[in-house]
Amino acid sequence: MTTRRKKYDAAFREESVRLVLSSDRPVKEVAEEIGVKESTLGNWIHRYREKEQVTAVPAEDRGPVPWDEHQEALAENARLKAEVEFLGKVSAFFAAKQK
Repeated sequence: MTTRRKKYDAAFREESVRLVLSSDRPVKEVAEEIGVKESTLGNWIHRYREKEQVTAVPAEDRGPVPWDEHQEALAENARLKAEVEFLGKVSAFFAAKQK
């Protein structure tokens, strides 16, 4: 026996998300109040936040990064990779020493 999924209209989803984000109440409490599963409401909130994050920066401001910033980011990335590699070796050394 299969169960049918409930369909909620966009207005209901948007209002539910606004209710959670505008209050200090947990998602679980709001979900129980409006009669949806906590995971469903959590998914709606996640999608809303993703949508807001994408639309927060105008398209013309998302242009290419200047060359010097790109080079700085690459240098920092290389430095961080070296640190991670070093810390991995150090932790392996101390783990072997404790045995």
